[in-house]
Amino acid sequence: MAAAAPLWWWWRRMAAAVAMRSGSGSDGGGGGYDKAGMDSGKYVRYTPEQVEALERVYAECPKPSSSRRQQLLRDCPILANIEPKQIKVWFQNRRCRDKQRKEASRLQAVNRKLTAMNKLLMEENERLQKQVSQLVHENAYMKQQLQNPSLGNDTSCESNVTTPQNPLRDASNPSGLLTIAEETLTEFLSKATGTAVDWVPMPGMKPGPDSFGIVAVSHGCRGVAARACGLVNLEPTKIVEILKDRPSWFRDCRSLEVFTMFPAGNGGTIELVYMQMYAPTTLVPARDFWTLRYTTTMEDGSLVVCERSLSGSGGGPSTASAQQFVRAEMLPSGYLVRPCEGGGSIVHIVDHLDLEAWSVPEVLRPLYESSRVVAQKMTTAALRHIRQIAQETSGEVVYALGRQPAVLRTFSQRLSRGFNDAISGFNDDGWSVMGGDGIEDVIIACNAKKVRNTSTSANAFVTPGGVICAKASMLLQSVPPAVLVRFLREHRSEWADYNFDAYSASSLKTSSCSLPGLRPMRFSGSQIIMPLAHTVENEEILEVVRLEGQALTHDDGLMSRDIHLLQLCTGIDEKSMGSCFQLVFAPIDELFPDDAPLISSGFRVIPLDMKTDGTPAGRTLDLASSLEVGSTAQPTGDASMDDCNLRSVLTIAFQFPYEMHLQDSVATMARQYVRSIVSSVQRVSMAISPSRSGLNAGQKIISGFPEAPTLARWICQSYQFHLGVELLRQADDAGEALLKMLWDYEDAILCCSFKEKPVFTFANEMGLNMLETSLVALQDLSLDKIFDEAGRKALYNEIPKLMEQGYVYLPGGVCLSGMGRHVSFEQAVAWKVLGEDNNVHCLAFCFVNWSFV
Repeated sequence: MAAAAPLWWWWRRMAAAVAMRSGSGSDGGGGGYDKAGMDSGKYVRYTPEQVEALERVYAECPKPSSSRRQQLLRDCPILANIEPKQIKVWFQNRRCRDKQRKEASRLQAVNRKLTAMNKLLMEENERLQKQVSQLVHENAYMKQQLQNPSLGNDTSCESNVTTPQNPLRDASNPSGLLTIAEETLTEFLSKATGTAVDWVPMPGMKPGPDSFGIVAVSHGCRGVAARACGLVNLEPTKIVEILKDRPSWFRDCRSLEVFTMFPAGNGGTIELVYMQMYAPTTLVPARDFWTLRYTTTMEDGSLVVCERSLSGSGGGPSTASAQQFVRAEMLPSGYLVRPCEGGGSIVHIVDHLDLEAWSVPEVLRPLYESSRVVAQKMTTAALRHIRQIAQETSGEVVYALGRQPAVLRTFSQRLSRGFNDAISGFNDDGWSVMGGDGIEDVIIACNAKKVRNTSTSANAFVTPGGVICAKASMLLQSVPPAVLVRFLREHRSEWADYNFDAYSASSLKTSSCSLPGLRPMRFSGSQIIMPLAHTVENEEILEVVRLEGQALTHDDGLMSRDIHLLQLCTGIDEKSMGSCFQLVFAPIDELFPDDAPLISSGFRVIPLDMKTDGTPAGRTLDLASSLEVGSTAQPTGDASMDDCNLRSVLTIAFQFPYEMHLQDSVATMARQYVRSIVSSVQRVSMAISPSRSGLNAGQKIISGFPEAPTLARWICQSYQFHLGVELLRQADDAGEALLKMLWDYEDAILCCSFKEKPVFTFANEMGLNMLETSLVALQDLSLDKIFDEAGRKALYNEIPKLMEQGYVYLPGGVCLSGMGRHVSFEQAVAWKVLGEDNNVHCLAFCFVNWSFV
């Protein structure tokens, strides 16, 4: 009996608990204490109605204030028997459970990713072990051959036996195509998970929990090949559907057409596919492919899409429509998608191409002979795209202005496609090259078929003529592509003429567009950048740019003169490892409808020499940021000296709508405009090149003035002469050391020309930071531009005093940077800079304790 006593005790406790539940209602997940004076340790059960009322409040406000909880008790009679303290405890518990669920979900996702990555690494390790075993076997065989030379001449060796041609591989009949498909499947799987290709890790890509996958490139095989594998939170069928739609994610794919499709075994399909690729620059022809694509399901449930070129160049459309293309070859490539435990899929992607590098100039052959280029443009682009869609589908990515991710992605694709169309200029799209002016530096192409009537927007304008495209390509030496593109993006006034932008933007209005200059505009030079969307790794950024304009006549005063541009930036992040860096934009209506027509223009920079270490060049946008004295100056930041030998090709393409009777005038205008842009880019490229010291760049920019060390000495001597104190502590023969001290001075020092309209000519590092500009762009700023009305009035009142005594103190105030931002300063002093002949060469300003407002 003594042993049975504990059992009775448990039965009594269970009965009491059942009785308590039957009288207290349901729990609902909350907690509190009984109001009727019961034991404070007893748990209060909430009825379903009470829980529902509390959940409604929690959905609106997870952390209500004390007054809100009191109001809840007054508004909900069903909560009348609940104390405020109990309501507070319920919300605390509810928030805690919500946090725990989110953390548990996050940890489960991390665990799934780590499990998948571990599986991939184990498979890679197994592949490498097989490769090592194979190499050891081959090494032993070669040693045996060297020890017994007679074996190498044995004509009975199996390697000398010629295998007769298999008639089943004839591509002219379905059975032959099925044989080719099965062979393609075997070869693809041997590349995706086997040792058919000697894969080496892609420089700069490190596998781990934070990486998006494992990327490898080929070593010593025919053509160029790349492989990537990673975890994607999508179902296998969805991934296959996305990847087969190559034009949706591969920006260089112009079109993909399925000519024939018939079923194969195991529920698979065989397709004959014709694909066209854009040319990356105006200097090379485009590529096309005629391939067999085989889709099937493996025994383990994995989905496979493999593809290879069919022999012969006659496949696809007629020769006339493909005359602008070079037929390239796709060796067995494709996608292997395996379902992953716990959801998601493990994706293997292989791209193996022979791009016929013989057909391009020798200097551009690295674009077609580098496996890294294929990895960046195709393989990783595919993996990133499906990961992007997975995050958008799960709600992890939220974009601005309430736009759907698919709509913004479509805008990016349309901008890229329009820019690629302009560069390639295919005849079947309606493009034809116009005659030049004797100088073949700029190509002018006309497209009369490109009529702007594709939009259903009320503001869409149908151009009665067409579109003129002016394009040019140039080779850049020692210019970091990311730095150049970032500068073009952030310092638009350095190269752009806003009247031309206004002319292009006018095509979106209901009124007809006119040539630039007929209705001149005044633009502030500032731009407002509003981000819209970006990809997972920030390789691409979509944004809207507003250029502020003012009418010059009273009649135009009521009309909006701001210009809006939709802009796509690629590769401006210093960590970017993309194969091309570009800035593409198109004018849009300020209403920005989803079907807005786009005429793309912009810049593309493609590196020809890839860094072996994969380390991006981290440099500032300051064109004078490397201003170091002496000939041994080194680039600042993390820039490698590899930048000094970096070659890249720059392609510029600008499109302008035209009316039929103005075709020749618009063509002339476009040619001159692109030539001016080429000159501006050359000037900027010379200044940002790390192979030249910032000092030399500064000396080139300050043309007409003495050398920088001499100017620094004049600035300091004049300051001491007029104010009686030293600006810097220096020796009389300080020379370039003095320039270095002036460059690093704690306050902003600016110099402007001594003319009727003073223009800035020099600034130290702090001065460039204050104006948010560079030594190149500094010359576009005049003294009156940086002061507001009050500042200009105060300066003009002090000019007589400045001329008489040589210096003047200006009270604190606010000025404008080159980007239009307000800058406050505590005090400023201005003085005349005298040369050796005691003549005034320029005016100098020192702004003390400045900061952005």
